[in-house]
Amino acid sequence: MLRIAVRNLLHDRVRLAAALAFDKNAINQAETLGFSRPTGSIIPSAFEYALAVPAHPYDPAKAKTLLAEAGYPNGFDAGEYACDGSYSSVAEAIGNYLATVGIRTKLRPMERAAFLSQWKDKKIRGILQAGAGGLGNAATRAQNYYLQDGLYSFGGYPDMDDLYIQQARELDPKRREALLHQMQRLAHERVMHAPLWELGFLNAVGPRVEESGFGLIAYFPYTAPYEDLKVKK
Repeated sequence: MLRIAVRNLLHDRVRLAAALAFDKNAINQAETLGFSRPTGSIIPSAFEYALAVPAHPYDPAKAKTLLAEAGYPNGFDAGEYACDGSYSSVAEAIGNYLATVGIRTKLRPMERAAFLSQWKDKKIRGILQAGAGGLGNAATRAQNYYLQDGLYSFGGYPDMDDLYIQQARELDPKRREALLHQMQRLAHERVMHAPLWELGFLNAVGPRVEESGFGLIAYFPYTAPYEDLKVKK
């Protein structure tokens, strides 16, 4: 999943304006031929305990209205827009959409190791675009990105931390699911992130391959396990 995490734009209206400012479907068609799935959550839909959250619509007019209500009728300079250099073309597209509604940024593509290190150490300010690729379930994603002390979070909310502790102690799967769904609803309502898509990796194999292994492991975008790859005789 690729997401644009809006940080240090403290007003709820400003974060929502950023979420409404970019056309997810257009970027999807341009970058992944429509194979990605726009989403309103940073938790993949196939994960256990995931809540289906619709993507924020593309609504630049509403975004401008929200900025004006927040005290920025002429927009503002949001500083650097940091991203993994592998996805700089996506960041450039989103940056252009943000500029159209008045959120002006300066793109800062970074080498992946440096990007991950600075993200983890909370050294990136302004806007941060990131992809989350770790497997697990809704709880493992929540731990990293929702909690106040999450490895890749930039703050959080005490009530969401409490919900996380409750779900971790809950033995009943239905009750645990309800708690995790509540966390996901709150994250969406508070616009903690502005998700883009569940990324559709574009990969291919040659004509000699009988069975590639693509899709044999859920959310693993490459052909694996290697030993299961079959070549035509």
